[in-house]
Amino acid sequence: MQMILKIKTPDQKGLIAEITRVIFEFNLNILKNDEFVDKENNLFFMRSEMEGDCSIKSLQKAIRALLSPQANIEVFEAKRKKIVILCTKENHCLGDLLIRYDSGELNADILAVVSNYTLLEPLCQKFNLPFICIPSENLTREEHETKVLKVLERFPSDYIVLAKYMRILSPNFVKRFEGKIINIHHSFLPAFIGANPYKQAYERGVKIIGATAHFVNNALDEGPIIYQDITKVNHAMSWKDMQKSGRDVEKIVLAKALNLALEEKIFVYNNKTIVF
Repeated sequence: MQMILKIKTPDQKGLIAEITRVIFEFNLNILKNDEFVDKENNLFFMRSEMEGDCSIKSLQKAIRALLSPQANIEVFEAKRKKIVILCTKENHCLGDLLIRYDSGELNADILAVVSNYTLLEPLCQKFNLPFICIPSENLTREEHETKVLKVLERFPSDYIVLAKYMRILSPNFVKRFEGKIINIHHSFLPAFIGANPYKQAYERGVKIIGATAHFVNNALDEGPIIYQDITKVNHAMSWKDMQKSGRDVEKIVLAKALNLALEEKIFVYNNKTIVF
């Protein structure tokens, strides 16, 4: 059995030695180990990939006995995750994820694709995935989300992926899936928040544009950042040229961020992330 251990705890001397001693006593083999110390906040982060057979509950209890009461300790079996994708009209991010899924590059099962338009249904049919359209016309945000929630209850998942889902989620919706909603934003945040960032970037005369994948919270486009990347642009490009170039970055950034989440490589604290 392969397991993952994640620890966030106040820093102190000898933590790595003590934790790995316990892992050895449980006859586990460490396959990979990463650590980071946030000196400003005196916090220690550790992620270990292990293999062997033991009681996860007993291992977690033994490690907890070593650490501060403020420590956060997670031990779980490394398993394939389940995701649901939400989208609207744009196909580039959704299409990229579907191709990666079909080729076995995602350590996850896509349970369903949910959209407020039917435009992308033929694309999903090519991959034999359930496509559920929930039109938003003539509905309040809350009424529409109630219908979306009923679908999500049918497809319990580890993460909800917003692949260019162009609707703002309500605080109640976000709270229900706190830390489980991953969004792709078409700019290098915190620059150019909100609608049409490529036009904003063009009007500002920037020389690079980018994309940002982040966890969703109740501050628009200000959730903890998971992954970012950029591409160069120049004065000869229109904002639509920038948009076309930026779409390539968007799909790569979303896929990389999702894989980091699926592999449990992210720690979130203080609206920031530690990514191993």
